[in-house]
Amino acid sequence: MATMIQAESVSTTQLKEVGTIQVREIPSADKPALLLLHGEGEDDIIGVFADVLGQPWETTTSLEDVKAGPKGTVYGMRSSVAVAQARSWDRSRILINTHCVDGPHPRDDNITESCDYEYLYTVSTFFRRDVARFLSLILGQISPHRDLTQKARTTLISTTFPDVHAALPNLDILSVGADAIEIRVDLLEEPLPDGSVSRIPSLKYVGEQLMLLRQRTELPIIYTTRCTKENGRFPMDDPNLFLKYLTRAIQWGCEYIDVELWLPEDIRKQLAERKGCSKIISAFHDFSGSFKWLAPETQTLFERGAVYGDIVKMYVLVNSMQENMELEYFRTTIQNKYPHPPFSGLNMGPTGQLTRTMNKIFTPITHPLLPMIAAPGQLSVAQINSALHGMGQMPKLDIYGIGSFRSTSQAMFFEKCFNELSLPHQFMFAERAPKASIEYILRRPKFGGAYIKPPLMAASAPYLPTLSNAARAIGQVDTVLTRQEGGQSTFIGDNAMWKGIRATLTRDFVPSAYSGRAALLLASSEADASASIFALKSLGIGPVYTIGFKARGSLSTEVEPVRSVEDMKRLEQPFVIISALPAEKSLLVVPLLKHYRVNGKHGGSNGHTHAVKSSGKVFVELASGPRKVDPLGIAKSAGWTSYGSADVAAWTTVEMIRLLVGQNVCFDFCSQFNSAYR
Repeated sequence: MATMIQAESVSTTQLKEVGTIQVREIPSADKPALLLLHGEGEDDIIGVFADVLGQPWETTTSLEDVKAGPKGTVYGMRSSVAVAQARSWDRSRILINTHCVDGPHPRDDNITESCDYEYLYTVSTFFRRDVARFLSLILGQISPHRDLTQKARTTLISTTFPDVHAALPNLDILSVGADAIEIRVDLLEEPLPDGSVSRIPSLKYVGEQLMLLRQRTELPIIYTTRCTKENGRFPMDDPNLFLKYLTRAIQWGCEYIDVELWLPEDIRKQLAERKGCSKIISAFHDFSGSFKWLAPETQTLFERGAVYGDIVKMYVLVNSMQENMELEYFRTTIQNKYPHPPFSGLNMGPTGQLTRTMNKIFTPITHPLLPMIAAPGQLSVAQINSALHGMGQMPKLDIYGIGSFRSTSQAMFFEKCFNELSLPHQFMFAERAPKASIEYILRRPKFGGAYIKPPLMAASAPYLPTLSNAARAIGQVDTVLTRQEGGQSTFIGDNAMWKGIRATLTRDFVPSAYSGRAALLLASSEADASASIFALKSLGIGPVYTIGFKARGSLSTEVEPVRSVEDMKRLEQPFVIISALPAEKSLLVVPLLKHYRVNGKHGGSNGHTHAVKSSGKVFVELASGPRKVDPLGIAKSAGWTSYGSADVAAWTTVEMIRLLVGQNVCFDFCSQFNSAYR
């Protein structure tokens, strides 16, 4: 039985042990039960949702049919029909209202309020990956908050634009170094017919602005309605206004909602009860200049925020350096007493900028391209990194690329990121030479980490005392990290490739779409395929059929070699095909792509009155270089959702940056840079 891919490290002396791979967060085999509402003539969105979920779908006009139908079938119903039968609905399925913003039908707030969630989309520019992200979050199949709490430092960039459209052209560069992006709802300015702007933007306008932002970034979104007392524009005379707007943020699938501590407890409690998979940032701001960090009531404020908050945020305006020291004392004592929830605390204003470098949880950052600073004293991520370096908190290190790729885009991207983030580190190139040369590089005084291409066989690296579970199971190290333990540097061998493959597979599909499905993997050797097997197993794929090699050891569970045509006839139709073959052998995958082609846009009918459509399939090609045929083009023409080596390389590079320097860059920034230098 597969259990969890452990995050902890293991000794290299355990390499030869054979056992079951532990897989963390394998999606449940139970498929989500959904009912989607749609406008007249807009049922195409139901097919997209079902395809992203890897489930069959059906349109109907009867709620009784929905209640009696298979749980794993996604049902779609026109909104007007569903409203007429609302009294008979038993809430046995997650109810999602889908609304086409650029369609002919007006949005009905009453329908939205009766649903669990609402998905807003556009036909003119449709982003399937946004559907996957929305569903993955509300179904609890991804957890951005858990991932961020494992980082040493996290930051957020606040969009202070009155209209999100203005941020979109530069969003990739604006968000370099940010772990989340905040939409300041109170700063949005909705234009009115008379040429003025609305005092409070309508929910319709806010929803469309949020939709635009989410379509263009994979970063978690923090939804904020800041009040007038706390440097915002939302009025404080109607707390229920905050409840209304923040509840809608939960329905829209925002990863975080910012809930101000001054709001009545019953409202904060209601939001906590309704939050689903969204997380609450309990926020307190004080601009009086008289706040005291060491006063007894300060701990009480934290404790109040911790009742309903997944993060407690306390920001105050100060006038002296002494108050910075007092905050750091409070930070230490409160987190020792209450390790959870995480505490984000800083002092605003020029005097408090020191605390922006000391804070480690969602430090707000600005950027020169933003029209205004969201709060007094905000710094850019480059300024924070420079300050940390100046205080000796971020020593200059040499980050290495080891291999034969001095001029590749991956190496140039590292240098670009270092410059953009104002990191003091130096990027160094080292040609892959005898085995001993890698150990020699690791022993250099300023060694701060390395990526290795092609990867190093873990069994041949006894100088790596610790391996991540992924590196151990895969048997390959493509990233070497350095950590300080007791004043001594220790090296950790890791593998980022499998995360790049997994991120690619889940870009347009939710993780549960793969659960219990078959995969077909082509490679010349197990070493070429091991990262793919590990990624597939992390998604609950099984069985995995292999062509060209036989898996052994801990990766061999539910992995079956295909040796003959007769074997091909017996195997289950694959939902995923991954080719790890060299480019010159890519022709071999073409017959399989054609044989298992997708029949029609959403598959074939099963003969029911309302056709139940099967989902599409996924093809990933890992090889790059000249080839006789174009497998990606053939796959697309056969109905496969297809990804090439550039997609996997971009995600892998993003993961390596996070591992090596602890800072985030977005996928689109990476892929666009690589495209420019390919």
